[in-house]
This record gives sequence, structure tokens and C-alpha cells, in this order.
Amino acid sequence: MADKKFAAYLCKGCGLGERLNINQLAAVATKEGKIPLIKQHDLLCSSEGVALIQGDIDSEQITHLMIAACSKRAKTEAFNFENVAMSRANLREGVIWVRPDTEAAKENTQEMAEDYIRMSCAELKYMNIPAPSQEQGRIPHILVVGGGITGMTSALEAAKAGYHVTLVEKTAALGGMAAQLHRRVAYQSPFKDPQPTGIADLAKQVQSHQKIKVHLNSTVADTSGAPGRFAITIAHESGGTSTENVGAIIQASGFKPYDAQKLTEFSFGKSPDIIDQLGLEALARQANGGPIKRPSDGKEVQKVTFIQCAGQRSQTEGHLPYCSGHCCLTSVKQAMYFKDANPEVDTLILYTDLRMPGFGGENFYRSGQDKGILFTKGQASSVLPNGGDLTVKFKDLILNEEVEDTADLVVLATGMLPNSGIDIEAIPLKVEEKKAGDSASEEPVAASPPETLVPVESVLNLSYRQGKDMPQLIHGFTDSHFICFPYETRRTGIYAAGPVRRPMDISQAMEDATGATMKAIQALENAALGRAAHPRSGDLSFPRFRKEGCTQCKRCTVECPFGAINEDEKTYPVFNEGRCRRCGTCMGACPVRVISFENYSIDTVGQAIKAVNVPDESSEKPRILLLACENDTYPALDMVGMNRIEYSAYVRIIPVRCLGSVNTIWITDALNSGYDGVILMGCQKGDNYQCHFVKGSELAHIRTSKIDDTLKQLNLERERVQTYEIAITDLARIPQIINEMETTIQRIGLSPFKF
Repeated sequence: MADKKFAAYLCKGCGLGERLNINQLAAVATKEGKIPLIKQHDLLCSSEGVALIQGDIDSEQITHLMIAACSKRAKTEAFNFENVAMSRANLREGVIWVRPDTEAAKENTQEMAEDYIRMSCAELKYMNIPAPSQEQGRIPHILVVGGGITGMTSALEAAKAGYHVTLVEKTAALGGMAAQLHRRVAYQSPFKDPQPTGIADLAKQVQSHQKIKVHLNSTVADTSGAPGRFAITIAHESGGTSTENVGAIIQASGFKPYDAQKLTEFSFGKSPDIIDQLGLEALARQANGGPIKRPSDGKEVQKVTFIQCAGQRSQTEGHLPYCSGHCCLTSVKQAMYFKDANPEVDTLILYTDLRMPGFGGENFYRSGQDKGILFTKGQASSVLPNGGDLTVKFKDLILNEEVEDTADLVVLATGMLPNSGIDIEAIPLKVEEKKAGDSASEEPVAASPPETLVPVESVLNLSYRQGKDMPQLIHGFTDSHFICFPYETRRTGIYAAGPVRRPMDISQAMEDATGATMKAIQALENAALGRAAHPRSGDLSFPRFRKEGCTQCKRCTVECPFGAINEDEKTYPVFNEGRCRRCGTCMGACPVRVISFENYSIDTVGQAIKAVNVPDESSEKPRILLLACENDTYPALDMVGMNRIEYSAYVRIIPVRCLGSVNTIWITDALNSGYDGVILMGCQKGDNYQCHFVKGSELAHIRTSKIDDTLKQLNLERERVQTYEIAITDLARIPQIINEMETTIQRIGLSPFKF
């Protein structure tokens, strides 16, 4: 404490001076917060206010600041002071904007503000300035795994930005699936005709670029290290290996087509004239703009039927439940192959829903109509070889009747299967429960493995405790949230792009490649400065732990969503700072509370909880603790204030990095201190998660579901602790939840710990 110098700055702008007794708040900071230097200002975020703070930092050597003004999410550029620890008391969005401006409400409003001053002062006392990580590294080199159109685009974009690139492709040539196409869907105005793929030119650019090194017939044999300093071993067809050191990785391993052999109802494999879309591309390349001939006898095709969603968008076992995105446009393109060679060919596209995504997709569809392509809304039930013809049976969904039609050729629009590598969570690990303080621990136990039908090779061969490849979503795509944070995976510094991330067409894949490259560069440069990646980009803190108190329970290593924690030979955790996202999930998992961050710890939050003035039972004023995820819930709370939506004056809100960082000791301490209720608000969990740290909200729900025993031991009702999933748009719901907790407390009574 001797080298820490504290100061507090109270703002009177934005109505704070009119609504609150600022002098009384300053007195609380002085007497209870023990802050020696207190200053008030009419508008702290103004150039004069910022200069006042910076002047004190320079002249008084202030190391720790408490700013009582607006939300911590507001005025971040103004209040951006280097080499200081800072806490923010949210008096604007969190107090005066959510309380009525009436004489009757004035006392409770002032009490809220005073508590936030106490909480911020207490938090500040236990904060430290993060020391630079000793694991920094900057290797301006990016590894791209996969030489398809996504991988080649990523490599070129990185090289153009000045970074060296190593591209690893497992086959003998660049191009991937796109190299097997005759043409691609129109991507330039007027979006009327199929266009050349451009693969040959793209491959030539990659192979001739001075900053790109290409390894064909090669795979990644081992990946170790962290952002800024990955070590890669590349295995070559010759049997030899080579090594590369890179700063970031892009996985562009693409997709493989769904196995049409599974579509027995369509007789795939029983006739050479029943093919999938890739098979038609081969026929079109062979025809090279001329009439397409059917495989069975070389006859020119006069009638072709395209069956959309073949084995996809279906809940039938073995089928794909999702849409593969490109198939409708691809069928229109392929029907144009026939029409452009011979307008008299009958082309029928049988669909349940037509989807034409992307810029120009609708124009391309209308061009197909203009060329005479027929579109019929129908559900195909079977395809039967019938002599030299094929009989297609389907239900016409417009006329609601069963129909039979014949065709020379049937094309099945099958879906995409991502080349994600090994599903490391197919055999989940579990840790047996044990009491805090036990020295013995159970090893993680593997659950029964699921039946494996197809052997899967690893793409990255990661030397991570959690497995060789990146975690996958429910359908096998590499885990990254396609709306909130695309490209971000659960392995820091490694980014997914293209169809390995989600179904997409060529245009989308090239755009995806560019985005992933930008994220890889950002990760590389952040790592050089020891800073965190998304979503806490710029954070210099990283986990520290007190080894002598560790019980080797393995909860932190198992629960870390990002594979940032390994184990030493004695099974103590080893924190890889470069891989860490600073979510604090390990801190929340630790039963003996030996893991912390310099600026976010069990103590910073715990002391803030204890600093609140909890009235005794005679005042009949309950206290509700709200632990709010800073990623969705806290922004939503700010917007509640901005919209002047009122909620209970008895709630005290503490933002947390992620609900996964919430240690149950905070809940126990709050209840022991006389809080009447505790609310936890985090992001949506599950397959459609919105948690910025992927598993944090889910883990928090699991932990709090086990808190019943603690409540029983304390002789408290279960209703006193509630956990909710919150979206950033839940402006009306959040105040309702807070007010409902106040109503619940009125019903069940104040906490007996007040007595």
C-alpha cells in the first residue's frame, strides 16, 4: 500500500450536481473510502477536467483513480490515463437516470450514489496496475492452413499488409473445391451469367508472391506456443518435416460434400445419371461450354431435374439439419450451363424454399427465369431408374398433389460438411466434485465415446491439454459466433474462415478470409504488447495464482474455454498468458480462491460487495446485489438509464467480466453481510450462445444451481438467489427482474442476517 497514491474525482455535470449532494459524496470518499485527495469538477470529461486529473497524476504521482461520473462504458477516450489503476462509480446511468426526480425519492437516490462511492473506493484499494506480461512475442508471420479460395485469399491479404505467410495445403495443387468448378455464381454487375472462377490466376498470385511460402502435399503435424509466438511443425509427403514460427494462424480447411450414397430414396449410386452438384461440375468442365452429356450413354441431356435440399434441412437421422447456403444459387448457375449451350433443354429446379443470398443473388435468380429455367415448389420423395430414363416422384406443394416426371439427368443439391478436424468435445471430460481444501483430486474422467463412423484426421494437431483441434459447434463447424464475433475461435490467435466456420459461397468465403486475416493481424500485434484479444482487447492483466494454496482440483484447467491453462508434472496449473482472454472463468472456478488478476480479483469485487451500507431490519430497506456481465447486461443497464426507465432504489450493481468469473464466495459473502437477494445476469448460453467468452454463462448457471446447500445451511430461501440470461436488447425486462426481486423480498421477508 505504501507505493499507492489515491485520488477521487467527482463530476457535477449531466445533472449530477443538481440531483445529488456532491459534498456529501466527497465526505463519504474521504471518511469511509480513506481517499486523501478529493476534487470536484463541473464537467470532468471536458478538456479542463481531464487536464485536472492528468496534472495530479503528473505532479502528485497518483497511481489509483476513482472517477464518480458516468458509466464505465462512457467517455473511455477522455478517461484514458496510462499507468494508473482506475475504478468508475456510475452515478449517471446507474443512479440519477433510473430514479424519479422527486422529493420523495431523493433520500434513496442519495443512498444509492453513496454506496457506489463506497464500492468504487473499496474496489480501488485492492486493484493493482497490471505488470507487463513476460510472455510477449512478435513474429510478423501468419500460418494459413488450407489452399482453397479462402486460404489463398487470406494469404494474399496478409502478404499485401506486409506480413510473411506460410500456406499449407494437403493436396498437390492449390484451389480446393473451387478448382473443381466450371464456373462460379455471378459476383459482378449485372449478375446475369456464370463467371470464371479465377482460381488459376489467384493460385499464380499466391505462388509468385515474395512473402508467401507454399507447402503442397503437406500437413500441420504439431502446433504449440501462443499468439505472437506459435511454433509449427509441417509434415511433408516425402516424410520429412520443417518448422515455422508464426504470430497467428488462420484455419481455412474448407469443406467436403455430403455423402450422397446415404440418399437411398434418390437411388444415388444405382444409376450414373443421378449425380450431385460436384458431379455436374465435372460434366460441365468436360463439355467446356458445349452440350452436357449424361454419363450412362453419352447422350446429350435434353431434360434435367435439380432436387434442392437433398439430405439437408431435414431432421431425418443422418441428414443435415441446416441449410448449406450456396445450393440454390449453384443450381441456378448449373441450370444456366444447359440453357447457355442449348436453350431448348428443359431445366427444372424442384425446391421447398429458394434462398438467393448475397449481393446480386436476386438478380441472378431473375436472369435464370429469363433464360427459361423452371422453378417448381415441390418435395421430392424418390428417383427411380426406368430403362434409359429417370422417374422423379414429388409432391407439388402448390397444387397439393403427387406428381411423376421423367428426366435424362437428376442433380442432387447436397450440403456442406466442414473439415474441422477432431471433435475434441465428443468425449467430454468431467471433474468429480470435492470439498475446497482437499489435497487429493480426481483425474478428469472420459465419458463413453460416441460411435465413430468416419475416421477424422486432425487439422492443426494442437499441443493443448484440451485436444488437438478447435472446439466445434453442434453441427461440426468450428466454434465462432457468426453474428457477435465472427472468426473468433476458442483458441486465441487462431481464426477460422470460410466454410469450415459456417456454410457459405465463394464470395462470402473471400470476404470471410479478409476478415479473419484482419483479426489474425490484430492478435499478432496485441500479443507483441502483452494485450488481450477480443473482447477485452487492450487489457494488460492476466491470471496470477498462489501456488501454495492450490489443491490441484483441475477445475480451472478443465473449465477454461480457451485452452489457456496446462499442467506441470505435479498437475499444478500453468497459465499461458498469451492464450488467455482475461474472462476470469478460472477465477470463478477456483474453490480455494487462489487465482486473480491485478485489476480484477476475488478481493476487488468482494470488498465492493462488503462496502455497501446494509441497513438494519428497522429501516425496512432491502439490499439487492446484481452481478452484471459487462458484455451484454451492463450495456443494457446503461440503455435502461438512457431511456429513463426506473427500477428499485435498493439494488447495487457490480459489473463482472463474465458471469463465468463469478466465484460463489461472493454470493455467500453478500448473504452473510445481510443482503436480502442476489441476482446474476449473463449472456445467453447453449448452442445459440451469445456469451462473449463462450462457456462463461453456462458455467455460472451450473455453479449457482448447486448453491441450494449453501442456502439451506444459512437457513435462507432459494428465491434469494436468481440467475438470468440477458440479451443486450432486454431494456424492459431488466427493470422488471430487479423489481420482481424486491417484491419477492417483501413477500419472504428481510434477511435474518440483518438481525
